[in-house]
Amino acid sequence: MFKRVAVNRLFVVNKPIFRSSNGYMNVLKRKYNTKKIGFSGTLDPFASGCLIVATGQYTKLFQFLDKTPKTYGATIWLGAESSSLDIEQVNSPKEVQPFKANAVEDAILSLKGILSYYPPQFCAKKVDGIASYKNARSGIKTDLKKITSTIYDIKMTNYNHPFLSFEATVSEGTYIRSLGEIICKKLGVLGSLSCLKRINEGKFTFNDEEALDPLGFISLEQNRYLKDEIDIELGKKLRSDDFMIKNDGIYLIVTANFFSIIEIKEGDVTYKINRMPLFKKVIKCTL
Repeated sequence: MFKRVAVNRLFVVNKPIFRSSNGYMNVLKRKYNTKKIGFSGTLDPFASGCLIVATGQYTKLFQFLDKTPKTYGATIWLGAESSSLDIEQVNSPKEVQPFKANAVEDAILSLKGILSYYPPQFCAKKVDGIASYKNARSGIKTDLKKITSTIYDIKMTNYNHPFLSFEATVSEGTYIRSLGEIICKKLGVLGSLSCLKRINEGKFTFNDEEALDPLGFISLEQNRYLKDEIDIELGKKLRSDDFMIKNDGIYLIVTANFFSIIEIKEGDVTYKINRMPLFKKVIKCTL
Protein backbone atom coordinates (compact mmCIF):
# COMPACT_ATOMS: atom_id res chain seq x y z
CA MET A 1 0.00 0.00 0.00
CA PHE A 2 1.49 3.34 -1.09
CA LYS A 3 1.21 6.49 0.97
CA ARG A 4 0.16 9.69 -0.72
CA VAL A 5 3.01 12.19 -0.74
CA ALA A 6 1.98 15.85 -0.43
CA VAL A 7 4.81 18.25 -1.22
CA ASN A 8 2.77 21.43 -1.83
CA ARG A 9 -0.96 20.89 -1.44
CA LEU A 10 -3.95 23.09 -0.58
CA PHE A 11 -7.17 21.28 0.29
CA VAL A 12 -10.20 21.16 2.59
CA VAL A 13 -10.81 18.45 5.17
CA ASN A 14 -14.00 17.59 7.00
CA LYS A 15 -12.75 17.79 10.59
CA PRO A 16 -14.56 15.27 12.76
CA ILE A 17 -16.27 16.17 16.02
CA PHE A 18 -14.36 15.86 19.30
CA ARG A 19 -10.96 16.22 17.62
CA SER A 20 -8.90 19.37 18.02
CA SER A 21 -7.78 21.08 14.83
CA ASN A 22 -4.14 20.74 15.93
CA GLY A 23 -4.57 17.10 16.87
CA TYR A 24 -6.17 16.25 13.53
CA MET A 25 -3.02 17.46 11.76
CA ASN A 26 -1.20 14.39 13.08
CA VAL A 27 -3.69 12.19 11.23
CA LEU A 28 -3.12 14.14 8.02
CA LYS A 29 0.67 14.07 8.39
CA ARG A 30 0.57 10.30 8.32
CA LYS A 31 -2.04 10.18 5.56
CA TYR A 32 -0.09 12.46 3.21
CA ASN A 33 3.38 11.45 4.39
CA THR A 34 4.43 15.01 5.17
CA LYS A 35 6.05 16.79 8.11
CA LYS A 36 5.15 20.36 7.16
CA ILE A 37 1.41 20.94 7.48
CA GLY A 38 -0.83 23.72 8.74
CA PHE A 39 -4.41 24.90 8.83
CA SER A 40 -6.40 28.11 8.84
CA GLY A 41 -9.36 29.00 11.05
CA THR A 42 -9.35 26.81 14.16
CA LEU A 43 -12.44 24.72 14.82
CA ASP A 44 -13.15 23.82 18.44
CA PRO A 45 -13.10 20.09 19.23
CA PHE A 46 -16.90 20.28 19.58
CA ALA A 47 -17.22 21.69 16.02
CA SER A 48 -16.86 19.78 12.77
CA GLY A 49 -16.68 20.58 9.08
CA CYS A 50 -14.67 22.68 6.64
CA LEU A 51 -11.04 23.17 7.66
CA ILE A 52 -8.54 24.62 5.17
CA VAL A 53 -5.24 22.70 5.20
CA ALA A 54 -1.96 23.18 3.36
CA THR A 55 1.33 21.31 3.17
CA GLY A 56 4.86 22.29 2.21
CA GLN A 57 5.39 25.82 0.90
CA TYR A 58 1.65 26.37 0.51
CA THR A 59 1.42 26.77 4.32
CA LYS A 60 2.70 30.34 3.75
CA LEU A 61 -0.43 31.31 1.81
CA PHE A 62 -3.12 31.35 4.50
CA GLN A 63 -3.08 35.13 5.08
CA PHE A 64 -3.65 35.78 1.36
CA LEU A 65 -6.54 33.37 0.79
CA ASP A 66 -10.12 34.62 0.37
CA LYS A 67 -11.91 32.86 3.25
CA THR A 68 -15.02 34.94 3.78
CA PRO A 69 -17.89 34.90 4.25
CA LYS A 70 -18.20 31.71 6.29
CA THR A 71 -21.33 29.59 6.61
CA TYR A 72 -22.20 27.46 9.63
CA GLY A 73 -24.99 25.09 10.49
CA ALA A 74 -25.86 24.81 14.19
CA THR A 75 -28.43 23.23 16.46
CA ILE A 76 -29.54 24.75 19.78
CA TRP A 77 -30.69 22.49 22.61
CA LEU A 78 -33.35 24.65 24.26
CA GLY A 79 -33.30 24.34 28.04
CA ALA A 80 -29.73 23.00 28.25
CA GLU A 81 -27.59 25.36 30.34
CA SER A 82 -23.85 25.30 29.66
CA SER A 83 -21.04 27.61 30.76
CA SER A 84 -19.26 26.87 27.45
CA LEU A 85 -22.51 27.38 25.45
CA ASP A 86 -22.11 23.90 23.95
CA ILE A 87 -22.55 20.28 25.03
CA GLU A 88 -19.08 20.05 26.57
CA GLN A 89 -20.24 21.77 29.79
CA VAL A 90 -23.98 20.97 29.93
CA ASN A 91 -25.64 20.97 33.37
CA SER A 92 -29.01 19.34 34.05
CA PRO A 93 -31.27 20.28 31.11
CA LYS A 94 -34.57 21.93 31.97
CA GLU A 95 -37.82 21.27 30.19
CA VAL A 96 -39.15 24.33 28.35
CA GLN A 97 -42.46 24.82 26.63
CA PRO A 98 -42.49 24.67 22.81
CA PHE A 99 -42.57 27.91 20.85
CA LYS A 100 -44.63 28.84 17.84
CA ALA A 101 -42.58 28.54 14.68
CA ASN A 102 -43.04 32.20 13.72
CA ALA A 103 -41.70 33.33 17.13
CA VAL A 104 -38.59 31.22 16.60
CA GLU A 105 -38.10 32.51 13.06
CA ASP A 106 -38.48 36.11 14.22
CA ALA A 107 -35.83 35.62 16.92
CA ILE A 108 -33.39 34.14 14.41
CA LEU A 109 -34.02 36.68 11.64
CA SER A 110 -33.55 39.59 14.08
CA LEU A 111 -29.81 38.85 14.13
CA LYS A 112 -29.34 39.61 10.43
CA GLY A 113 -27.16 42.67 9.75
CA ILE A 114 -24.50 44.31 11.92
CA LEU A 115 -24.45 42.70 15.35
CA SER A 116 -22.52 43.79 18.47
CA TYR A 117 -22.16 41.23 21.27
CA TYR A 118 -19.79 39.75 23.83
CA PRO A 119 -17.65 36.74 22.83
CA PRO A 120 -18.22 33.58 24.87
CA GLN A 121 -16.03 33.12 27.95
CA PHE A 122 -14.85 29.84 26.43
CA CYS A 123 -12.96 31.47 23.53
CA ALA A 124 -9.32 31.91 22.54
CA LYS A 125 -9.24 35.71 22.98
CA LYS A 126 -6.38 36.73 25.24
CA VAL A 127 -6.47 39.32 28.03
CA ASP A 128 -3.16 40.04 29.79
CA GLY A 129 -1.64 37.18 27.82
CA ILE A 130 -4.08 34.53 29.06
CA ALA A 131 -6.66 32.90 26.79
CA SER A 132 -10.20 33.44 28.08
CA TYR A 133 -11.08 29.73 27.90
CA LYS A 134 -8.20 28.91 30.27
CA ASN A 135 -9.62 31.30 32.86
CA ALA A 136 -13.12 29.94 32.25
CA ARG A 137 -12.01 26.37 32.95
CA SER A 138 -10.64 27.62 36.28
CA GLY A 139 -13.87 29.45 37.10
CA ILE A 140 -12.39 32.90 36.44
CA LYS A 141 -14.36 35.39 34.34
CA THR A 142 -12.40 37.34 31.73
CA ASP A 143 -13.33 40.95 31.02
CA LEU A 144 -14.02 40.62 27.29
CA LYS A 145 -14.95 43.61 25.15
CA LYS A 146 -17.85 43.66 22.73
CA ILE A 147 -17.11 42.71 19.14
CA THR A 148 -19.02 43.46 15.95
CA SER A 149 -19.88 40.88 13.30
CA THR A 150 -21.82 41.02 10.07
CA ILE A 151 -24.55 38.42 9.76
CA TYR A 152 -25.05 38.34 5.99
CA ASP A 153 -27.79 35.75 6.12
CA ILE A 154 -29.42 33.61 8.79
CA LYS A 155 -32.40 31.26 8.68
CA MET A 156 -34.11 28.52 10.61
CA THR A 157 -33.57 25.12 8.99
CA ASN A 158 -35.49 22.91 11.43
CA TYR A 159 -37.39 23.08 14.72
CA ASN A 160 -38.13 19.82 16.48
CA HIS A 161 -38.55 20.90 20.10
CA PRO A 162 -36.33 21.19 22.10
CA PHE A 163 -33.86 21.22 19.19
CA LEU A 164 -33.70 24.28 16.98
CA SER A 165 -31.43 24.33 13.92
CA PHE A 166 -30.27 27.37 11.98
CA GLU A 167 -27.77 28.28 9.27
CA ALA A 168 -25.77 31.51 9.28
CA THR A 169 -23.45 33.16 6.76
CA VAL A 170 -21.17 35.51 8.68
CA SER A 171 -18.03 37.62 8.63
CA GLU A 172 -14.62 36.49 9.88
CA GLY A 173 -14.34 36.02 13.64
CA THR A 174 -18.05 35.50 14.37
CA TYR A 175 -18.82 33.31 17.39
CA ILE A 176 -21.72 31.02 16.49
CA ARG A 177 -22.12 29.92 20.11
CA SER A 178 -22.82 33.55 20.97
CA LEU A 179 -25.43 33.74 18.21
CA GLY A 180 -27.11 30.72 19.77
CA GLU A 181 -27.04 32.43 23.17
CA ILE A 182 -28.58 35.61 21.75
CA ILE A 183 -31.39 33.62 20.07
CA CYS A 184 -32.13 31.90 23.39
CA LYS A 185 -32.24 35.24 25.23
CA LYS A 186 -34.72 36.58 22.69
CA LEU A 187 -36.88 33.51 23.36
CA GLY A 188 -36.46 33.94 27.12
CA VAL A 189 -34.85 30.56 27.79
CA LEU A 190 -31.44 29.04 28.42
CA GLY A 191 -29.87 26.93 25.71
CA SER A 192 -26.62 25.60 24.31
CA LEU A 193 -25.38 24.36 20.97
CA SER A 194 -25.65 20.60 20.58
CA CYS A 195 -24.13 20.64 17.09
CA LEU A 196 -21.94 23.03 15.10
CA LYS A 197 -20.60 22.49 11.59
CA ARG A 198 -18.71 24.85 9.30
CA ILE A 199 -20.10 24.43 5.80
CA ASN A 200 -17.75 26.71 3.86
CA GLU A 201 -15.14 29.46 4.11
CA GLY A 202 -15.60 31.69 1.10
CA LYS A 203 -15.26 29.40 -1.93
CA PHE A 204 -13.63 26.68 0.17
CA THR A 205 -15.89 23.66 0.64
CA PHE A 206 -15.16 20.02 1.41
CA ASN A 207 -14.81 17.88 -1.73
CA ASP A 208 -13.09 14.65 -0.70
CA GLU A 209 -9.82 16.49 0.10
CA GLU A 210 -9.33 17.42 -3.55
CA ALA A 211 -6.09 19.32 -4.23
CA LEU A 212 -6.85 22.97 -5.08
CA ASP A 213 -5.08 25.52 -7.24
CA PRO A 214 -4.23 28.39 -4.83
CA LEU A 215 -4.39 30.94 -7.65
CA GLY A 216 -8.17 30.47 -7.67
CA PHE A 217 -8.40 31.42 -3.99
CA ILE A 218 -5.91 34.28 -3.53
CA SER A 219 -7.71 37.56 -3.03
CA LEU A 220 -5.10 39.85 -4.59
CA GLU A 221 -4.98 41.89 -7.77
CA GLN A 222 -2.63 40.42 -10.35
CA ASN A 223 0.20 42.66 -11.52
CA ARG A 224 2.66 42.17 -14.40
CA TYR A 225 6.42 42.59 -14.41
CA LEU A 226 7.51 44.36 -17.60
CA LYS A 227 11.10 43.12 -17.68
CA ASP A 228 12.59 39.61 -17.70
CA GLU A 229 10.59 37.49 -15.22
CA ILE A 230 13.78 35.63 -14.32
CA ASP A 231 14.56 38.68 -12.12
CA ILE A 232 11.65 37.70 -9.88
CA GLU A 233 12.44 33.99 -9.88
CA LEU A 234 16.02 34.84 -8.80
CA GLY A 235 14.75 37.17 -6.09
CA LYS A 236 16.51 40.24 -7.50
CA LYS A 237 15.84 43.78 -6.28
CA LEU A 238 12.85 45.17 -8.19
CA ARG A 239 11.68 48.69 -9.11
CA SER A 240 8.04 49.81 -9.02
CA ASP A 241 8.51 51.50 -12.42
CA ASP A 242 9.02 48.06 -13.97
CA PHE A 243 5.48 46.89 -13.13
CA MET A 244 2.28 47.44 -15.08
CA ILE A 245 0.59 48.69 -11.87
CA LYS A 246 2.83 51.04 -9.94
CA ASN A 247 0.41 52.08 -7.18
CA ASP A 248 1.01 51.09 -3.56
CA GLY A 249 -0.48 47.69 -2.74
CA ILE A 250 0.09 43.96 -2.45
CA TYR A 251 0.00 42.07 -5.75
CA LEU A 252 0.08 38.58 -7.19
CA ILE A 253 2.76 37.97 -9.85
CA VAL A 254 2.59 34.81 -11.97
CA THR A 255 5.60 33.67 -14.01
CA ALA A 256 6.12 30.61 -16.20
CA ASN A 257 7.09 28.30 -13.35
CA PHE A 258 6.26 30.09 -10.11
CA PHE A 259 4.07 32.71 -8.53
CA SER A 260 5.08 35.41 -6.08
CA ILE A 261 3.41 38.02 -3.90
CA ILE A 262 5.04 41.44 -3.75
CA GLU A 263 4.28 44.73 -2.02
CA ILE A 264 4.79 48.14 -3.57
CA LYS A 265 5.04 50.89 -0.97
CA GLU A 266 6.22 54.42 -1.69
CA GLY A 267 8.15 53.20 -4.72
CA ASP A 268 9.90 50.35 -2.91
CA VAL A 269 9.20 46.73 -3.85
CA THR A 270 9.49 43.91 -1.32
CA TYR A 271 8.76 40.20 -1.59
CA LYS A 272 6.03 38.87 0.68
CA ILE A 273 6.41 35.38 -0.84
CA ASN A 274 8.68 34.37 -3.70
CA ARG A 275 9.16 31.33 -5.97
CA MET A 276 5.99 29.57 -4.90
CA PRO A 277 5.53 26.49 -7.12
CA LEU A 278 2.54 26.58 -9.45
CA PHE A 279 -0.19 24.03 -8.89
CA LYS A 280 0.04 20.92 -11.04
CA LYS A 281 -3.05 18.81 -11.22
CA VAL A 282 -2.41 15.09 -10.98
CA ILE A 283 -4.38 13.20 -13.61
CA LYS A 284 -5.35 9.70 -12.56
CA CYS A 285 -5.00 7.10 -15.29
CA THR A 286 -6.93 3.86 -15.35
CA LEU A 287 -5.87 1.01 -17.57
